Amino acid sequence: QVRLVESGGGLVQPGGSLRFSCAASGVTFSTYVTSWYRQAPGKERELVATITAVGGNTNYADSVKGRFTISRNNAKNTVYLQMNSLKPEDTAVYYCNLRRGSVTYWGQGTQVTVSS
Repeated sequence: QVRLVESGGGLVQPGGSLRFSCAASGVTFSTYVTSWYRQAPGKERELVATITAVGGNTNYADSVKGRFTISRNNAKNTVYLQMNSLKPEDTAVYYCNLRRGSVTYWGQGTQVTVSS
């Protein structure tokens, strides 16, 4: 059974930082591209950041470039998202995602609220 367990969300003031982690089990984690998505109220889910299975090549949405960093530890089956200089518009539910070909898995989502 595949499980993706996210942790690290919460309430933070503008300019603050948070770090997410997403621990996977039941999959060969190192063979999956991993990503973080987010969905704000009333908006569609959007891709935030992606890291390749091997090699660690990354891509980011323009809105988070220079502020967010995605990383992974294949030995721990975990993907991370370091979020710095947070803005109110970063408020959303964040989801981790594993993808390999047509197979995809989602985490349960974790809320981030950026507010003073």
